[in-house]
This record gives sequence, C-alpha cells and structure tokens, in this order.
Amino acid sequence: MAVPAGGSPTVRRILLGSQLRRLREDKHISREDAGYHIRASESKISRLELGRVGFKERDVNDLLVLYGVTDETERNALLALAREANQQGWWQSYSDVLPSWFHPYIGLEESASQIRTYELQFIPGLLQTEDYARAVITRGALGAPKEVIDSRVNVRMNRQQVLARENPLRLWVVLDEAALRRPIGGDRIMHAQINHLLELISSPFLTLQVMPFAFGGHTAEGGAFSILRFPDPEMADIVYLEQLFGAAYLDKREEVDRYTIAMDRLCLDSSTPDRTADVLRKIDRSL
Repeated sequence: MAVPAGGSPTVRRILLGSQLRRLREDKHISREDAGYHIRASESKISRLELGRVGFKERDVNDLLVLYGVTDETERNALLALAREANQQGWWQSYSDVLPSWFHPYIGLEESASQIRTYELQFIPGLLQTEDYARAVITRGALGAPKEVIDSRVNVRMNRQQVLARENPLRLWVVLDEAALRRPIGGDRIMHAQINHLLELISSPFLTLQVMPFAFGGHTAEGGAFSILRFPDPEMADIVYLEQLFGAAYLDKREEVDRYTIAMDRLCLDSSTPDRTADVLRKIDRSL
C-alpha cells in the first residue's frame, strides 16, 4: 500500500477505497451491511470503495472495527491514509474556474508514472506552449472573463511540472497529423508550438509519434483517449475520455485492455519516433 511521494489525494482515496473493499470482501460482508454499520447507504460504501468521495476518519475507524482489523500498525496506516486523502490538491484552489469533472484527472495525472495518449484535435496539454494553451482555452470558453482564461492557462502550465520533477512522468504521445496542421491561434503560434515539440522530443521522458493522413483509416478513429499507469501495484490502469461537457474514467480490466490494444496498434501504424523530427519540420514548413 505504498503511496509514492507526491501522490495526490485522488490516488490516496482510490488506494484506501481498494483496501477497504478487500477487507470487506475477505470478511464476506455486504456493502449494505457495511453501510448500515456507519449509518450510511450501500451506494455510499460503493463510492468510498471507488475513491470517488472523501473519507471521514470516524467512518474508516468504524469499518476497520467491523472488518476485524486489530493490528495497530495496519490501523494507523489506513487512518493516516484517510487523513491524507482528504487534503486538497493545488488545483482545488482553481475550483471556481475548472469543471468539477476535470479535478480527478489532474490528481491522477500528478500521481501517474506513465501516460500513453492519442490526440487528434489539439497538442496535449502537457506539451502546449503558453500562447497555444491560451488560444485553445479562449476558443473553448467564448465570452469568459480574462481572469478566468488566465487562471485556466495557469493550471495548464502548472500541470507541466510533472515533466520537470525528479522522477518525471513518462509520456508516450501519438498525434494525429490534423492536430499539427490545425492553425490554433494563427501561424506564429503554431510555428512556436511545433518548435517547442522539436525541443521536447530529445527529452528522455517523451516519445512522440505522428499518425499521418496518408495512412487513411486507423484503429482510434472514435476519438482521443489517454491511458494512465501508476507506480503503485494496487492501482489499476485508468482510461480517460474527455467529452464536450464531461469526462469518463474507465478502470474495468476489459475496457482498459481494449484501449491498450488500440494504442499498441496506433504506435505500430504511426511514423516511428526517429522520424518525428522530420515530420514536424515538414509540417512546419508547409504552414
């Protein structure tokens, strides 16, 4: 149950929830009975075990009693995890300008050891220049006050700290050629963005490939997705699907496996990483 240094409250909730579920199932106690024991509903237990809500230390303590956890070391570790899971992440100070469905993703992103992502519309946020990010955010929030735009840009730039930490996030990106040719913000901003990618591809944390128009149809025509992997073996991979007004987080094994197969196929069908610089320069010259 080791949580990496800097692990986000989001991940700590998921880890604690999975531990409580395992303890409950080992004792063959139903969610309904567990809920009754802490004066809550079966659905409340389900949300706790999925890490989708905060934990009251009293509830965790009562559940540990019900599940027969008497070892003080184990109890103290789980209760400490409950306290840490309720801490606020840095992004929560921006809750007034960020949609609620995006908060969990930032927490997961911050704790991930690897993200594999396919994008067909935009350059991924972790690789965006500030000007490009501002152009994307402004277009997606027409009529929003300047201070709201500024705050959202700040969040996007702060998220990129995961690439600069001591053990940086490993990022594997497949970009559809359309994302590179779409003139977000105009030619000047796109030239700067492509040059930024050219600088980043020499970094050991990044593998970047391009899915060319010339390939035709491919395995991920349904849309963009990301697969997040975590250093803790207790954490299953999670697939993130962003929608126009919401997001989906998939963690069922069969669902994650389908997206993993699609990502593997994309990597095989796209230009190889050693060709990426040439592809970027060619597109840059054509803008």
